[in-house]
Amino acid sequence: MTTTTPAAAVPVGAGLSMFDPVFIGIDEFGQPVYLDVVYHNLLAAGEPGGGKSGLVNNICGHGVLCDNTRLVLFDAKLVELGPWRDLADAFIGPDIEQGIDVLRRLLVVATNRYTWLLANRRRKLAPGDGMSVILTVIDELAMYSTVLGTKAQQEEFSTLLRGLVSLGRACGMPVVAATQRPSWDIIPASLRDLFGYRAAFRCTSLNSSNIILGQGWAEQGYTASDISPTNQGAAYLLAEGGVPRRIKAAYLTDTDIYNIADYAAWTRRRQPLPTVIPDLSRVDLTEAA
Repeated sequence: MTTTTPAAAVPVGAGLSMFDPVFIGIDEFGQPVYLDVVYHNLLAAGEPGGGKSGLVNNICGHGVLCDNTRLVLFDAKLVELGPWRDLADAFIGPDIEQGIDVLRRLLVVATNRYTWLLANRRRKLAPGDGMSVILTVIDELAMYSTVLGTKAQQEEFSTLLRGLVSLGRACGMPVVAATQRPSWDIIPASLRDLFGYRAAFRCTSLNSSNIILGQGWAEQGYTASDISPTNQGAAYLLAEGGVPRRIKAAYLTDTDIYNIADYAAWTRRRQPLPTVIPDLSRVDLTEAA
């Protein structure tokens, strides 16, 4: 007797899911900090070298180890998110036209998901629905909104991104964005306020910190300008409806990142099973002798 079995994907280990809280580091009391990324969006900003990429890579590392999770990556510099490139459904480099096209397609997917939710009398996606989480990560938002392409393309990119951030949180399509230029032309209030989580890393001024966290927080003593330049990875984290708190983002070395990426690629590979599986309940004792 023989059995034919189709090719199957090797399951991802330890039951990780994007619906689980994502560990990002510790707070000022040494307690672990977790973010509910799948139902929120995360904005990280601050001066170069402050630790934004560490936070972003932590979330990417969790995402690639999760079952039923797809990545869409925007990285004009290519190297910040480059280690995850082979694991992404789409990797957009310094090509704003490609970025616009991908954002349009993501918005179509989001709209289709809301149509499905409406038909099923639901308002948000749940883990048991069987739909994949689509995690969109943008490293250096300023490149796409002020540098690459024409003014019209930059405005279209910003408009499409605002739409995705608005729609994504309830349909399993969260957005994580980072920039080292916290200014009103990069992060207007209309975009910033759509992010449920906002992390302000080291800033050079009270105004820059307020642009990330929201107007008035610096005047109340919550300003990322008081973070030491040598304290990389430290930030003020604002969650929905809360008060900013000091955190320290967990740090992954380049070796750590590539090791996680390689392991994730191995677990996600398509591994064909043998076309013919022998019937082990029948043993030929003659041949065995």
